[in-house]
Amino acid sequence: MMMVFVATFAIFVLVIFGMSLGWIIKRKSIQGSCGGITALGMEKVCDCPEPCDARKKRMAREARRIL
Repeated sequence: MMMVFVATFAIFVLVIFGMSLGWIIKRKSIQGSCGGITALGMEKVCDCPEPCDARKKRMAREARRIL
């Protein structure tokens, strides 16, 4: 059981190191895909006609912060 844990941990460390090579070599951070959901023709993630209350509060806070 301990051998599986050590092997899994080693694999995770190698993967994290591999992902960091791009930043180490090019000094360029990881970026998202080109276009995201808008490339699929969707304007938003959910199909709700209007945002939920928590989202409305967050949007109001962001709008106040901009002004």
